[in-house]
Amino acid sequence: MTQFIFVTGGVVSSLGKGITTGAIAVLLEKRGLKVSIQKLDPYINVDPGTMSPFEHGEVYVTEDGAETDLDMGHYERFSHAPINRYSNATTGSIYSTVIRKERRGEYLGKTVQVIPHITDQIQEAIQQGAQRGTDIAIIEIGGTAGDIESLPFLEAIRQFAHKLGKGNACFVHLTLLPFLAASGEMKTKPTQQSVGKLREIGIQPDILVCRCEQAMTSEMRSKISLFCNVDECDVIQEKDVDTTIYEVPLDLLREGLDDALVRHLGLSHTRAGDLSDWEDLRQRFASPEGVVEIAVVGKYIELHDAYKSIYESLAHGAIHHKWKVRFRKIAAENCVDEDPKTLLGGVHGLLVPGGFGERGLEGKIRAIQWARENNIPTFGICFGMQAMVIEYARNVAGIEGAHTSEADPNCKAPVIDLMKEQESVEDKGGTMRLGAYPCRILPNTRLAEIYGRDMVLERHRHRWEYNNDYRRELESAGLSSAGIYEARGLVEAVELTDRPFYLGVQYHPEYKSKPLEPHPLFATFLSAAIAHSNVDSEESNNKVQA
Repeated sequence: MTQFIFVTGGVVSSLGKGITTGAIAVLLEKRGLKVSIQKLDPYINVDPGTMSPFEHGEVYVTEDGAETDLDMGHYERFSHAPINRYSNATTGSIYSTVIRKERRGEYLGKTVQVIPHITDQIQEAIQQGAQRGTDIAIIEIGGTAGDIESLPFLEAIRQFAHKLGKGNACFVHLTLLPFLAASGEMKTKPTQQSVGKLREIGIQPDILVCRCEQAMTSEMRSKISLFCNVDECDVIQEKDVDTTIYEVPLDLLREGLDDALVRHLGLSHTRAGDLSDWEDLRQRFASPEGVVEIAVVGKYIELHDAYKSIYESLAHGAIHHKWKVRFRKIAAENCVDEDPKTLLGGVHGLLVPGGFGERGLEGKIRAIQWARENNIPTFGICFGMQAMVIEYARNVAGIEGAHTSEADPNCKAPVIDLMKEQESVEDKGGTMRLGAYPCRILPNTRLAEIYGRDMVLERHRHRWEYNNDYRRELESAGLSSAGIYEARGLVEAVELTDRPFYLGVQYHPEYKSKPLEPHPLFATFLSAAIAHSNVDSEESNNKVQA
């Protein structure tokens, strides 16, 4: 029988429930248990696919093509839990399902209400999210205890846990212990109030995980235990990490969360977890051999979470070589009016990520041109690859009017064009080319050397494609096609073979990178950037000696 852990949050949003949930999965997997993870989001959007990255951060795409919350990325990077379309449900998706059932007459004329119909549908979604054969299903509830929009989800998990029976469900509540500089102390009252909100609707947390800047005292632990009705050994400190979020599983293991979960779910039959690989990872982050600087030129650069998986994958690639990555975040629009050398001078690599729309495109193209002409390792992803194609078509292949029809539907030479099946699409959500598609790696390419195989499965999220009408002209000018989606003859990757790394891919490799298993494209890109940084250092030393 599958057992369930429900992770809730209190006091304020953005406490790190997703990272904590991922860390819990690590602890349980290290005990030999099969884990599934799911997030229930209280917003009314059916999924985050139509939400602005400034509003919500990146949209994380699953293998089966679901557009989901960015926390799915944390889940996949930390654990081996299978993440799919059932791993993320929203208020919008729940209500849409209930309304469709009502329209079909499935409720037999009954009045459809939040209780029981909405809460029953939430529980059905929880059952779908718990994969077959799962030992432990971890369910994160988005939002904050006390929010109006979270109430149906909290009531649903209360009912669900009651049905499961004692010992088969565990409530983990993440709260904040704020530090007041004026008084020089941390305060427990917000945690007490948050737990009070949960208890009002019938949920008594079994374990409290307390985010804090400074270590808790034993007196604070005792006070929280007394007023929140939680055993002292189940009040777990989650202190802000010094180096990387990948320290969190180690910290929570040291603080006793592993033992607390074992106690509440009766998991004493499982073996003790060995996190030596995570400890080695922490050491790598703490003591890097060098620092490599990567410029990320994007449209949504002001919000770090808009390119969350990109930044994490770059960090994975760097730490694989025992180096640390430093980001130079550049708004693409700035590259239009300013000299790219001023903005990009001194970087060791350039990454241009995905995006939509005309804004910032010309800046990306200028940045790519400068990097190509100065032999800077360059990596383009999705819209970034398309910008590389446009730049090369204009400045090397000499294709007059080269552009993308996304920015200019009437352009003279649409080297990037809308997919035929997308021309009649009106709805924006869930209608792109989404999820994993096979890519045939062409022989004798840099891409083949990097992957070491001739077929890969990578995730997509886009509408526009490389236009095959210009493929022969671009290849003749030196821009090689390196990967093909054979079913449609679509170009998935382009490269310059005479460079250490100048490669663009239509897919999103950042969705498949993990700290312990970096994606080979990111690992190789960082290797080229590190080599370039060493060349820069040698040139600087020669100038000094001269």
